[in-house]
Amino acid sequence: MLVFNFAPFPNLETNRLNLRRLTSADVNEILALRSNPEIMKFIPRPLMKTKEEALEFISVMDTNVNNNNVINWAITTKEDDRLIGMIGFYRMKPENYRAEVGYILSAEFHGKGIITEALERVIQFGFEEMGLNSIEAVIDPENFGSEKVLLKNNFVKEGHFKEHTFFEGKFLDSVFYSLLKKNY
Repeated sequence: MLVFNFAPFPNLETNRLNLRRLTSADVNEILALRSNPEIMKFIPRPLMKTKEEALEFISVMDTNVNNNNVINWAITTKEDDRLIGMIGFYRMKPENYRAEVGYILSAEFHGKGIITEALERVIQFGFEEMGLNSIEAVIDPENFGSEKVLLKNNFVKEGHFKEHTFFEGKFLDSVFYSLLKKNY
């Protein structure tokens, strides 16, 4: 079985981006992202309402990273250390050499290839540093932007699960994509 160790925290870099650990200084940007109904439209999580909730989110992420249960990066540009999005591995299954990738990005940066670039680097980290064999992504079937990003990164659609998730009184479909190490 795989054993993950995220100490020291692995800061990553791409041509345009720095991927670094979340800090409490990111509280306003995280609140802005997670409280925006348009950005959260395809993410079945309650909208954040307060700075306290954002700080709690940072604290929970920190604990999970320290316990090697999750690895989550703040996405920043090389010019500005301000958080513009987040990306990471969640629902990690070390016994299956598999983890789920998830990401979120501020609307002003949509359509600029930011997530595609960050995802390429995170995939490389997952396969080369973490020892994963497969990476999955679970998206809303209406999330065409995310689907495009996944396809650009060679993910393959594995299945469409009807009414897979119950959130805020509704059953939601989920579409599973995956990338196998041998196809990376």
